[in-house]
Amino acid sequence: MPRTLFIDSTPDIDRLWQRVHQPQDVPVTVHMGPVAEADIPALLADYDTCIVDATYFNELTLQRCSGLKHLVFLGTGAGSFIDLAAAQAAGIKVSTIKGYGDTAVAEHAMGLVFAAARNIATMHKIMREGGWQVMQGIELKGKTLGLVGLGGIGREMARIGKGIGLEVIAYNRSAVKDAPVPMLALEALLGRSDVVSLHLALNDGTRGFLDRTRLRLLKPGAIVVNTARAGLVDETALIELLRSGQIGHYATDVYSEEPPKPNDPLRGLERVTLSAHAAYNTPEAAMTMYRRAIDLAAAG
Repeated sequence: MPRTLFIDSTPDIDRLWQRVHQPQDVPVTVHMGPVAEADIPALLADYDTCIVDATYFNELTLQRCSGLKHLVFLGTGAGSFIDLAAAQAAGIKVSTIKGYGDTAVAEHAMGLVFAAARNIATMHKIMREGGWQVMQGIELKGKTLGLVGLGGIGREMARIGKGIGLEVIAYNRSAVKDAPVPMLALEALLGRSDVVSLHLALNDGTRGFLDRTRLRLLKPGAIVVNTARAGLVDETALIELLRSGQIGHYATDVYSEEPPKPNDPLRGLERVTLSAHAAYNTPEAAMTMYRRAIDLAAAG
């Protein structure tokens, strides 16, 4: 049976973890994080499997964890915390958890669509500061929602979007079987969409995917929603096009640096709606993720 350590739980995680982990499950020792890099090898000395939320495993750390055989990362973006090439070289299996938050992320993304379309966050801020400004928005019914990426989250967005009367189209980097919406070339999608929502993984093939050239293809005044990764978008070009009005609104849950610095340009721009990388963060999604993590740890 695997000897498993959850290396960096938190009080919020633990409240739900205790509801998910059952007596008949593989035993898991829970250690509360955060964890200093120098302490990782000693903590894992008696374990071959590690569940990890937000602890960095670089090449040197992985080499020092001589008994480690399996890392179970709580989420999909393991490469942001684990040197995947070094793990492979060391013979350490890395498991990720996909699909646990598809509905949660899609609902949050659609919330950002509504907020951007009706300037809800802007009016909220003005009201909080004692002001009053009636702002005109747009109706979404009959508008076109373009999904860049049609995986699990993209399919949930398609379901929700069609349910509120949006015309939904999509682009995917690879062929999609049984697509629930019409599939278009990226350039055609960008030119037709009133709202573009990003649902791509970040990797060497997608970094800077919406570059200056592609951003200029957007319909004037289009809304761009990003609940995927900040690195998908050329931020310098994005900011320029927001300031010029070519892009009507940018609503994002993800940032190149998290949390963004106080002087981050996105914090001060008009026609920008920001949330704090929380799209995945519901108890329902979290409990699904923890259940899958326990099962992956047990499988070895």
